[in-house]
Amino acid sequence: MIPELRVKFLSTTLVLSFSVILVSCGSPGDRQDNSNKITIMGVGVENSEEELREALAPFTEKTGIAIEYEGTSEFATLLPVRVASGNPPDIALFPQPGLMADLARVGDLVPIDTFLEKSQLTQAYPQEWLDLSTVDGKIYGIWIKTFLKSLVWYSPQAFEAAGYQVPTTWEEMIDLSDQIVADGGVPWCLGIENSSATGWVGTDWIEDIMLRTAEPKVYDQWVRGQISFEHPAVKNAFTEFGKIALNPQYLAGGTTGVISIPFGDSPNPLFESPPGCYLHRQATFITSFFPDNVVVGKDVDVFPLPGIKQELGLPLLVAGEIVGVFNDTPEVRALMEYLITAKPHEIFVSKGGYISPHKQLNLDAYPDEVTKSQAEILANAQVVRFDGSDMMPGAVGTGTFWTGIVDYVGGTDVDIVLKNIQESWPTE
Repeated sequence: MIPELRVKFLSTTLVLSFSVILVSCGSPGDRQDNSNKITIMGVGVENSEEELREALAPFTEKTGIAIEYEGTSEFATLLPVRVASGNPPDIALFPQPGLMADLARVGDLVPIDTFLEKSQLTQAYPQEWLDLSTVDGKIYGIWIKTFLKSLVWYSPQAFEAAGYQVPTTWEEMIDLSDQIVADGGVPWCLGIENSSATGWVGTDWIEDIMLRTAEPKVYDQWVRGQISFEHPAVKNAFTEFGKIALNPQYLAGGTTGVISIPFGDSPNPLFESPPGCYLHRQATFITSFFPDNVVVGKDVDVFPLPGIKQELGLPLLVAGEIVGVFNDTPEVRALMEYLITAKPHEIFVSKGGYISPHKQLNLDAYPDEVTKSQAEILANAQVVRFDGSDMMPGAVGTGTFWTGIVDYVGGTDVDIVLKNIQESWPTE
């Protein structure tokens, strides 16, 4: 799951959809007519739209091609409707590769390796990221934004004051949690509320634990539906998550707070004095929700979520936005050529809250040492897997898996939760 930063998380459901023409900064006479434009649809609104405008500005200035962008928080619902009605955008920025794969398999998307050379793609991206873009042997997308999810945020000042050390194993992390409780503190901030998307934070925990307790091939089989949610490996991941999420002593706000606290607000106790919590597991993008006076690298730092089984090393869970093409036009080809260069990636990451898998990106483009360290962690990873719920069929990944997390944290027996999720898996 990739949340819309700042805007999407309102207390009531809100559909945000608008269009804006992004053109070069020349005189009005320099603007192109509708025959020289590209339409793009994505989840980003407000801040994200502005970042996209800046990242594409060099392309527009060089080519004169106008970009018409439509951002919506209901992307997964509206895009298929547009496609079915014969009115797709030229390009879509998919936050969920599972939807991209579905549209690719029915022939709605254009394979980009029909007009981009394989050598261009391999020079830009590691093979594992090209694999994540591949459907039935053809490459359908390129990555423009990436989030590292396997992170734990903490206050170095609070750790130093209490004499705590950053854990390097899961056992050390649990021992630290117990020590914080013994010292009269609360180890974890955890909130999963997100309006109609409530629960996705918990699915990230399950996926991270799966990667740390089962081989990557088992994770892949689970995501594809080749093993069920009732498989022992999945049940074990829920149980391990429950050791934290169901322990009221571990949680700021207790177990009821897990369900009721908006995920964007949940890390705030890290910055209280004394700290309301000491640990918060969340992705790169959480910095967008920190209080304005928080300085990343000074007030807050990060360490990788530790491994559990030594033989599995330190696998990483990621999410991101992938660009897919519906209409193969000269203008679209020109934009895709631009998007596989390092330039737009450097612009995106300079805004903070993003990292990029682009092989040619200069690490100096990152705005702070903490984000740069995340990029280095990702670059050195031996096992990288995409957010599993975003790869599963929508009825499960953004449906019963999310609601199942809420049920589990709310006290429903794990076997009932897993049975209900599995029964929702499409049979066709």
